[in-house]
Amino acid sequence: MHRRRRIKRLLFALSALAAVYWLALRPWHLRWGATDDEAASPLPGDDLVPQPRLRSTRAVTIDAPVRDVWPWIAQLGQHHAGFYSYFWLENLVGCRMPHVDHIVPEWQTIEPGDEIWLHPKAPPLRVARVEPQRTLILERDWSFHLRQIDEHRTRFIVRSLGIYEMPDLKLAPLNFLYWRLVFEPGHFIMERKMMLGIKQRAERLAASRRGEGQMLVPNLVQRRTSP
Repeated sequence: MHRRRRIKRLLFALSALAAVYWLALRPWHLRWGATDDEAASPLPGDDLVPQPRLRSTRAVTIDAPVRDVWPWIAQLGQHHAGFYSYFWLENLVGCRMPHVDHIVPEWQTIEPGDEIWLHPKAPPLRVARVEPQRTLILERDWSFHLRQIDEHRTRFIVRSLGIYEMPDLKLAPLNFLYWRLVFEPGHFIMERKMMLGIKQRAERLAASRRGEGQMLVPNLVQRRTSP
């Protein structure tokens, strides 16, 4: 009798947690920082995934002009500056991700077809389209957009459009739980940190240019970097 009660209480608690996540937390993190208009509006690259099974739009305001934000986006990738996220966590799974706090001029040229590595043993994403100082679109599901608010502020928007194969009916529930309860929250945690990492670096560079820290400028733009 007591065992049944414990099981019922456990199931009730799990159901309550699932409801809170589905009704409150999930809608919040799928559009973290984004306005209603940003979340609903089409963005360049949406046409590459016309019927996504997963979709998120996240945004943050950066107190820096576009010219101080774009260089950090241009050098994204495991083979370059990393993703400005929890690099120690990425390295736990073998990413060998560098930790870079400066701009490397050699990494600023990015063109369609270029490879963006996430993991040294995983297939890279390819650049589908690029408009310097404005948009970077990676194949399949990831795009980065800059919108100038004024001469000192930039809106940084990241959209993810996910597609995944549906397994047979026996595995479908597990597949659903993985994408909704593991992949989506994990992706949010890492992407949010990446966006804040870019914000921090861009604002530091902008402050340096404004003369609030002249000694920082030589350290923010370097010829070489190391992991």
